[in-house]
Amino acid sequence: MKITLSGLAGFVALAGVLSFLFLAVALGTDFWYIIDASRLERVSNSSAALSSHSGLWRTCRPRSKCFPLMNPFWYENINMTASHKQLLNMHGTFVILLPLSLILMIFGGMTGFISILAKAYLLLLMTGWLFLFGGLVTLTGISVYIAYSAAAFKEALCLLGKNNLLEKVDIKFGWSLVLVWVSFIAEVLTGAAFLLAARVVGLKQKREQRI
Repeated sequence: MKITLSGLAGFVALAGVLSFLFLAVALGTDFWYIIDASRLERVSNSSAALSSHSGLWRTCRPRSKCFPLMNPFWYENINMTASHKQLLNMHGTFVILLPLSLILMIFGGMTGFISILAKAYLLLLMTGWLFLFGGLVTLTGISVYIAYSAAAFKEALCLLGKNNLLEKVDIKFGWSLVLVWVSFIAEVLTGAAFLLAARVVGLKQKREQRI
């Protein structure tokens, strides 16, 4: 099967747009981390909603308004433990990395459009590495978020002590995080396709020079 530049152009356009849309939707939704406390609500006969679902910026409860998470960049004057400061530092890291990946995709889309139209080898090569670097940024952001979630859960266990309340609570990652994983895969595939397109253009230029 012969790989053509037009075929690769169609693939990078589709994969790049999907990667951007999935990441943008994930950043704007609040289903990264889901706490289902319905069993605890039934046992305690509590009328208050104990379940919640969280995003990068806020936490929401059923039948009530969402409230923003603590700003991870403005806490110098607040007394808190070292573990709380570590959580805020991790929070600040992934809320920078994931939007940064979105910005890199915008730049990559612009350079990719120009490079395919101009059939510019170096620009195609640079765009490919830009998307792969963006994928690395996304993966780092995901990893920090997962580590942050684990650290927050550990902190909750320490605060509750031997209390068995968490046994009646189901905690899981939500579909927003799934979208980020799909975005990461599409971003890496886009970068690899641009590198392949650069190779196709480079080989074509070499053949033309020989003639």
